[in-house]
Amino acid sequence: MFLGIVDPLVWSAYLLSIFAAVWCIYYGIRHWNDDS
Repeated sequence: MFLGIVDPLVWSAYLLSIFAAVWCIYYGIRHWNDDS
């Protein structure tokens, strides 16, 4: 049980969405002023 959530598919979806948000922030900062 993770944070009171029993189903592993539910908390894996939560973790995937958090990871995707962190990746988007990283990618946006990394490529903010690229001249491409």
